[in-house]
Amino acid sequence: MDIQLDPARDDLPLMANTSHILVKHYVLDLDVDFESQVIEGTIVLFLEDGNRFKKQNSSIEEACQSESNKACKFGMPELCRISVANARTFSSEMEYNDFAICSKGEKDTSDKDGNHDNQEHASGISSSKYCCDTGNHGSEDFLLVLDCCDLSVLKVEEVDVAAVPGMEKFTRSPKLTVVSEELRNQIVYELVTLPADCWREQLDYYACCSQAPGCGELLFDTDSWSLQIRKTGAQTATDFPHAIRIWYKTKPEGRSVTWTSDQSDRPCVYTVGSPINNRALFPCQEPPVAMSTWQATVRAAASFVVLMSGENSAKPTQLWEGCSSWYYYVTMPVPASTFTIAVGCWTEMKLETYSLNDLATERPFSPSEADFRHIGVCSHMEYPCRFKNASAATQEIIPYRVFAPVCLKGACQETLLRLIPPCLSAAHSVLGTHPFSRLDVLIVPANFPSLGMASPHIVFLSQSILTGRSHLCGTRLCHEIAHAWFGLAIGARDWTEEWLSEGFATHLEDVFWAAAQQLDPREAREQQELRACLRWRRLQDEMRCSPEEMQVLRPSKDKTGHTSDSGASVIKQGLNPEKIFMQVHYLKGYFLLRFLAKRLGDETYLSFLRKFVHTFHGQLILSQDFLQMLLENIPEEKRLGLSVENIYQDWLESCGIPKPLQRERSAEAECGLARQVRAEVTKWIQVNRRPRKRKRRVKEEVFEKLLPDQLVLLLEHLLEQKTLSPRTLQSLQRTYHLHDQDAEVRHRWCELIVKHKFTKAYDSVERFLQEDQAMGVYLYGELMVSEDARQQQLARRCFERTKEQMDRSSAQVVAEMLF
Repeated sequence: MDIQLDPARDDLPLMANTSHILVKHYVLDLDVDFESQVIEGTIVLFLEDGNRFKKQNSSIEEACQSESNKACKFGMPELCRISVANARTFSSEMEYNDFAICSKGEKDTSDKDGNHDNQEHASGISSSKYCCDTGNHGSEDFLLVLDCCDLSVLKVEEVDVAAVPGMEKFTRSPKLTVVSEELRNQIVYELVTLPADCWREQLDYYACCSQAPGCGELLFDTDSWSLQIRKTGAQTATDFPHAIRIWYKTKPEGRSVTWTSDQSDRPCVYTVGSPINNRALFPCQEPPVAMSTWQATVRAAASFVVLMSGENSAKPTQLWEGCSSWYYYVTMPVPASTFTIAVGCWTEMKLETYSLNDLATERPFSPSEADFRHIGVCSHMEYPCRFKNASAATQEIIPYRVFAPVCLKGACQETLLRLIPPCLSAAHSVLGTHPFSRLDVLIVPANFPSLGMASPHIVFLSQSILTGRSHLCGTRLCHEIAHAWFGLAIGARDWTEEWLSEGFATHLEDVFWAAAQQLDPREAREQQELRACLRWRRLQDEMRCSPEEMQVLRPSKDKTGHTSDSGASVIKQGLNPEKIFMQVHYLKGYFLLRFLAKRLGDETYLSFLRKFVHTFHGQLILSQDFLQMLLENIPEEKRLGLSVENIYQDWLESCGIPKPLQRERSAEAECGLARQVRAEVTKWIQVNRRPRKRKRRVKEEVFEKLLPDQLVLLLEHLLEQKTLSPRTLQSLQRTYHLHDQDAEVRHRWCELIVKHKFTKAYDSVERFLQEDQAMGVYLYGELMVSEDARQQQLARRCFERTKEQMDRSSAQVVAEMLF
């Protein structure tokens, strides 16, 4: 099973055999230890093979769908009513002690990587030493394959769900006298297929089952990318245990989380959006088709706050002095890659004056209050869906919280907190029902490798968005909010089609931001044309500097969405460290959607988007799903030869700049805001040409006040000048107060400083490389390409200061530049 891939350069393997068996629910029970930089505990997987228990009407479903719905309210026996926040998962007393001994190293039966190899039971099984059938049709043991990397797996066992009091409700027997594998699996099947309006009882039962005793260890093995589990004699997925518990711990070097310090120099850990996703945080099924729900109990020192991508706003429960427990859950099935956790000494930020957020919290929505009146028919698998709820449909501003280190309180209050209500309201006005019931926003440490990252119910934002005026903060916030619809509620079935997430979010951020600012149509159009101008320049740069194979939005072409018979697949370029710095999926995707919106007209296009969201929320899509539905909604006279096939050919399956875009940009007149910038550039060129010592007094130029995007464009135009004098650069800095502008503007300013060796402002470059790491990687390259000894020394000095805390992929790319 071991696929030998270069972890720095090659494609990313998705190993889980999702075609044979699916994880329907995860229960995590974890401890966070900052001293050892390890997260350890257990994860219980509830599985469904999809073949054995395909019944039209189970007794539970019939009961839950009865008019009174009383049978769904099972009334948990007192013995089973355990406080989830306080409970510690166990298997049995003896087995728990075995785990404790092993974890202390007194009777360590682990290999050199900490992987328990079941020596007592399997004589050291290895994928090269035995043959297991990963499907459900062979004569050997069935093999459950999970995506797993950089984890120490200590033990795997079957969970005796039949031992939980009250489980006879899930069988046709009044008493569980004879317990078999088939009976346990039947119980799990009935549990995972409970109707959506029984979600609370379902979570309670999952919690109780996760704490049930074990009933036998399972054989397992690990390789570079997977955890493989089998049970002797279980030859098919139907026979394999459907509830298993895995005892494991992460490794400090694991690539799914980053252990670092926040801006107040206090320890923290968070999921960083790694190319390998969450497989170094917990064993899971990574392919997006493996949609599952989860619940998690996380314990940490009482001084820490635990934030997760759960739908509840968790509060800490004190377990004992100095230790607190946090409990989160989700009821909407999502890919395991969307699971997010952040643990740190965060402070909740609040406006000290009245805010629109007060209106948002008057009537928070939760599934328990849902009247489930159908506004329309949903096409997704069953879950407590907000799109079915009348009150959710009218909720413009969902409840939100903002967390950050206390040292950033002023910046959060000045910009971010004031922008969230109008941005949420704008998104609702464009697309309708918010897919998720709440939002946490966290300002992550300086080493975060991008400006933002969205997960269900939580958004990470870089500290770089807090500087300058509100423009960068607002546009980035709108981008991440847009991902709630495109990227999360509607996901790509094939990860190579990133444009379905990033292209949509980039296009919608402009629409949301214009609505949030309450611009009139003319102003909105002007600002959007200016941003299109900036993106066109970036796309041209990207095409010049990137390999052709990384410029294609649908690289697998006709094989897009295809997997092997087992469900395993490979993500092209998934591990290439340079990929995270590329914007081709953002930019080409954005221009495709802009092209289509122009063809339909903006109002018609946005009306179609609302219809598309209603049809496909809660599901995974491919490009053809969007394009086919769109073309069906375009009147014949407006199609002008458009088809799915020629969109594939022109936009998605070819490298370089799409021909329709080239024609559009060459025919398009420059917008008014861009023309204003050109006039200012002309003035600065004239200023630069003036002699240092003037014989007679010359009238000083009067410069216009510019918007942040106009400043970016101005500086980009000036970067094209061969020389700018120190006097001109100093005047530029003074005229526009460049030190105080947002990170996008300061980035272009730093480029000018480097290009023209403006030594008086080197401290600005140094500060940018340390405080704006999400955007600074490119600057390292500029400093080294100059072949100026002082600039190269500056680059190496900054890297030495930050490399230990820097994001791994960023550090790798920068190290290659410097050494």
